[in-house]
Amino acid sequence: MHIEAYGKVVVLMGGNSAEREVSLNSGQAVLAALQRKGVNAQAIDPQHNLIEQLLEAKPDRAFIALHGRGGEDGTMQGLLELLGIPYTGSRVLGSALAMDKLRTKQLWQSVGLPTPPVILVDAQTDWSSVVEQLGLPLMIKPALEGSSVGISKVDDPADLPAAWAAANACASQVFAERYIRGAEYTASLLQAQALPLIRLQTPRDFYDFTAKYQDDQTQYFCPSGLSEAQENHFKALALQAFSSIGASGWGRVDLMLDADAQPWLLEVNTAPGMTNHSLVPMAAKAAGLDFDSLVLAILETSWR
Repeated sequence: MHIEAYGKVVVLMGGNSAEREVSLNSGQAVLAALQRKGVNAQAIDPQHNLIEQLLEAKPDRAFIALHGRGGEDGTMQGLLELLGIPYTGSRVLGSALAMDKLRTKQLWQSVGLPTPPVILVDAQTDWSSVVEQLGLPLMIKPALEGSSVGISKVDDPADLPAAWAAANACASQVFAERYIRGAEYTASLLQAQALPLIRLQTPRDFYDFTAKYQDDQTQYFCPSGLSEAQENHFKALALQAFSSIGASGWGRVDLMLDADAQPWLLEVNTAPGMTNHSLVPMAAKAAGLDFDSLVLAILETSWR
């Protein structure tokens, strides 16, 4: 596609979510890539006066580099729909469902896709019953956060109320999830195709915020080490999980593989990180797609 066909592009970055700093890093990397490719692109931070900024910029399309609530949850997508501005990635329904981990998992369960069992928890929860049903250790997660914000792995039942309080501070429903012991993988998806899988390895208890963004001991393996048959199976599973919630365009599906080689779907990201050290660019590179070309391919998803 000729560069002029993209028109004027705004890169939405920053915002007000708990992932603001990560989003600013992603957005700056995306903006630089678009400008290197000759695209007429500028940045907009939705933190203040978003509608006024959009009306003044008069963009032909938007690249959404926002992470978390207010950017990845369907609200930004709905606004752009109303303003008639094409945008990258999933539309309103897919974005909203993917942001809500609990409802994503409930939908997966309803269509027979494998995901660890969960229990909705609150301040009155009978924790002994939760432990009896899910075992220990278990994960406590807020339904509406990304980047592992508010997530705890709990080994001691006495720590469950504090873990719930930490997740509840995210102003979200909270659920307990069965802990899956095994290797963690991520499948990056682009224009209805799955890129090479990445296996994640961290010396920490789980792949938390620190492991994702701060710990230089986190390791990434691509090729993943899976057999070709396994890799193809998990790619197909990730694509099915992605499309089942109405997600489209591009994104990432995270999954675990237990000791019996059973895959367990964890969550969907519809606007993953886009720095040079992020997972989608890593998978794209393994598929022969450099960062700048990846950014253009994602921008192409703004055509419906």
